Amino acid sequence: MSGVIVTNPPKADLKDVDALAGHGVATVHEAMGRTGLLGPGIRPIQQGVRVAGTAVTVLSRPGDNLMIHAAVEQCGEGDVLVVTTTSPSTDGMFGELFATALKRRGVRGLVINAGVRDTAELRGMGFPAWSAAVSAQGTVKATGGSVNVRVAIDGQVIHPGDVILADDDGVVVVPRERAREAVEASEARERKEAASRAAFLDGQLGLDRYGLREKLARLGVVYRAYDAGAGVGEGS
Repeated sequence: MSGVIVTNPPKADLKDVDALAGHGVATVHEAMGRTGLLGPGIRPIQQGVRVAGTAVTVLSRPGDNLMIHAAVEQCGEGDVLVVTTTSPSTDGMFGELFATALKRRGVRGLVINAGVRDTAELRGMGFPAWSAAVSAQGTVKATGGSVNVRVAIDGQVIHPGDVILADDDGVVVVPRERAREAVEASEARERKEAASRAAFLDGQLGLDRYGLREKLARLGVVYRAYDAGAGVGEGS
């Protein structure tokens, strides 16, 4: 296939990107109306790491990492490399040598809808990665593709320059033009959760704090003492 390498696309402001890094993927996903989550198929190869950066996108043929080489040149400080393929692939398209080059350029991590390898080395050098697979299977460098174009992973559209936030819970994308909104919404959600946390530490129940007793009643759920027959089994 032919392709294109787009240079210098607009990016989200790094101040907003870094502010989002202070919140978890779950918080940002919820704060943005439960949008942007790439899904459970993209998993971290490490634990206890959270990164946020601006997307440099790659569209490659499966089993061919030529366009990752091309993308390295387009990467810079604060970026996250995002790779997907034109059809499903689990081949190990990315490893320690790529990570060495990207880390030198200030890239914060990798999200790939395919395979990675050299995972022990990646963890050892502190280069975080989220992938659909781990595989030692090698790849070729034979087919054209594109860099810094719109791509989709698990139904989520990612534009170059969008914010990518990744942690132990997965990966979420925030559109570049909504980065500041996402920061403000996430901060508001954190304040709300802090108030709930304090209430729970004080002994309050979620049933009462969230008005769920009324919902149970509306749904027809009733309380019944065990000795009144609740333990005999539902429907008996």
